[in-house]
Amino acid sequence: MILKKQHVKSQLSKDRPQSHSAEKARAYAFLLLKFRLRSEAELIVRLKQKGFSDNLAQDTVDFLKDKEFIDDRLFARSWVASRLKRPFGIRRIKQELLGKGLDKQIIEDSLEQAKKGYSETQTVSQLARQRFARLAGIDPQKAKARVYGYLLRRGFSPDIVSETIKQL
Repeated sequence: MILKKQHVKSQLSKDRPQSHSAEKARAYAFLLLKFRLRSEAELIVRLKQKGFSDNLAQDTVDFLKDKEFIDDRLFARSWVASRLKRPFGIRRIKQELLGKGLDKQIIEDSLEQAKKGYSETQTVSQLARQRFARLAGIDPQKAKARVYGYLLRRGFSPDIVSETIKQL
């Protein structure tokens, strides 16, 4: 009796190897999405890294997209909002989104939407003041150079950073 059950199970798995792989791919994708939203390109890369075929990775992403579990526009808006809270500059956020494999038009739309209620100049000024306060005992020229570098690494525009540092 036990041998028969094992034989039937092995026959079933031989008959449906693709569906079994598809289930595993979907389960892995859902596991990734459980932690945070991801772009389509990110999911494809992660599925391929896990050993799933190109076709299976694409099929899994298409399935998730059809069922509205992933949406690059929603992902971009969410990413921009979370990064602006940190605060990071528009240039850095744009680079991160490009690295996530998003379409340039989606990135531009998300950034334009975010810029409506965001003042990069005000954010740079606030961060610069905070940073200068922490560097109070250092030579003023060194402090300016450090603050300038810090703000550029956070992705703020060099023009805005230069202008802000001159004013402080």
